[in-house]
Amino acid sequence: MVGSAVAADGVRIAYETAGEGGVPLLLVHGWCCERSYLAPQFEHFAAGRQVVAVDLRGHGGSGAGEPEAYGVEVFAGDALAAAAAAGAERPVVVGHSMGALVALACAARPGAVRGAVLLDPAPVVSERGKAVFAAAVADVAADRDGAWRRRFAEGLFGPADTVRRDRVPGEMASVPVRIAAPGMRAMAGFEGAAALAAVEAAGVPVLVVTGGRPERALADWRHAVLARTAGAGHFLQLEVPEQVNAMIERFLVVGGMAS
Repeated sequence: MVGSAVAADGVRIAYETAGEGGVPLLLVHGWCCERSYLAPQFEHFAAGRQVVAVDLRGHGGSGAGEPEAYGVEVFAGDALAAAAAAGAERPVVVGHSMGALVALACAARPGAVRGAVLLDPAPVVSERGKAVFAAAVADVAADRDGAWRRRFAEGLFGPADTVRRDRVPGEMASVPVRIAAPGMRAMAGFEGAAALAAVEAAGVPVLVVTGGRPERALADWRHAVLARTAGAGHFLQLEVPEQVNAMIERFLVVGGMAS
């Protein structure tokens, strides 16, 4: 079922939900993407529980609102509004890339979610990574023909990746720059250290799944369970969904969130 929620500032947020029972999952896509980028997880987990996949503002079927006000916390509000509208109470939030930052922001809100899964996160704390993203804001703002984003997207694939490789660069480049640039700025400005501390203090279980080595702050974060896929790049949830889904399944079982 496709539905819509209303964010705190009145922006319409599109979502899709399927399945019933169990601890619900809330799926959050990454930068310049939309909810179909987590379709393998949506289809797999909807067989045994409710799953909600959201289009963040400015993406997919959602309204745009005021892009200059975009931030990870704003996106977190969008995701939680969709979960509430779908009747998914205290879900486990699963986010990819920028969506992983959104998942952390959701988990940092007391009582909002039961667990968080971070799939190949955008830079959380890394000063170097955030500096690269901050410098890229101007490049994205000037990327009227999408060439910069195509190159950026092509660099996210591993050598063996094939799934949607012919589509992803063009899809990411098709997002209007008035949406894409504020999204990049939101990632660069995310207060990751504060979010990690809040999530740990709240005792929210966290699974981090990466295609390569995680940034040091996550590698050293004893609160989280760390996992790594074999043979996939950044879009691991599409490339090796059987690995990713199995890791999420085990995380849910061990954390008492399987049903």
